[in-house]
Amino acid sequence: MTKLKKCLDTSQLSLFDIVRNLQEENPTPKPAGSLNTDRQFREAISAALKRCPLSRWQVAARMSEMTDTDITKTMLDSWTAESKEQHRFPAVFLPAFCDAVGCTDPLKLLGSLIGVFVLPGPEALRAEIRRIEEDIERKQLDKRKRMVFLKEMEGVK
Repeated sequence: MTKLKKCLDTSQLSLFDIVRNLQEENPTPKPAGSLNTDRQFREAISAALKRCPLSRWQVAARMSEMTDTDITKTMLDSWTAESKEQHRFPAVFLPAFCDAVGCTDPLKLLGSLIGVFVLPGPEALRAEIRRIEEDIERKQLDKRKRMVFLKEMEGVK
């Protein structure tokens, strides 16, 4: 019985290629109001605050230190309260908030709305390393094909 030779399917797209293709495709128009995520975002901020072991005063203090801007507990309360429709969480404070509470869920929520992935540093590096490994595998396969072709050409003389 002969063993089947395993070969790489070079036509198969990697995860990175699929994501890139999705981003490059012409996006279908989004329905009116589909990106109005006020309630979802407020809930994500509230949930992050609830899971955080720090009090809202401590979170506000940490954010104030990181941004060199006065942020109070009352401001946090206003940004998360559904009844305060005119009070919105400023995007410039989102990195400091995520750092203070140790949660990136609000940032992930915003990214997911437009097809952007948010990965922590180590995961992003692992993904980049895997992409590089796939490139190396592809180049090695191309090299092997060329070596076979060269041997065939030299054998024909």
